Amino acid sequence: MANGPSYARWSLEPYSIGMKLRSLRTQKHLTLSRLAAETGLSTALLSKLETDRMIPTLPTLANICRVYGVGMSYFFSDATKHTLAITRKAHLVGNGRGQEAAKQIPLHAPSIDARLIARIMEYPCGAVGLLSEAGRSECAVVYVIEGKLYLDSGGMHEVLETGDCAYVDSEMAMAWSAGDSGRCRALVVTPGGSRKI
Repeated sequence: MANGPSYARWSLEPYSIGMKLRSLRTQKHLTLSRLAAETGLSTALLSKLETDRMIPTLPTLANICRVYGVGMSYFFSDATKHTLAITRKAHLVGNGRGQEAAKQIPLHAPSIDARLIARIMEYPCGAVGLLSEAGRSECAVVYVIEGKLYLDSGGMHEVLETGDCAYVDSEMAMAWSAGDSGRCRALVVTPGGSRKI
């Protein structure tokens, strides 16, 4: 938020009112002109509100709420949870290690209440391991970023190549292997609280 009373702007920033206004308008497939006609406000004013160049007054916000069919609490409720973790490509570049065990690169900070666990797995050439044990339920989404990942389970042998994805929800033992053709890197997402792959 650019101009106006600095304390008011600072205290309203976490609520992202402008972004919420724009999001509601696009969800309802309304143009600024149509919203202006519905609210009696000018398109210039609505544009300034959506781009956080102006703070809406409560009567103005109430008028907009009426059109969108939401309460004022929509704009002022505190987010109870917000996690955004970004892992840059530069942090994921491997250095061609030898026959060591699979390497895990977490894509977010560990948390006991995380609903998902996302990580990049690097499987070195020739490495073998268990994805799941017999009798233990395991659920995962595996997306191969580079190389080939061999999955073996119950006599079935699958080869996932770069760009392939597998959804696993099983109680059967499942093993993985990077094969002898080179390392494999995969994005692995499991439910929170799941054991490491």
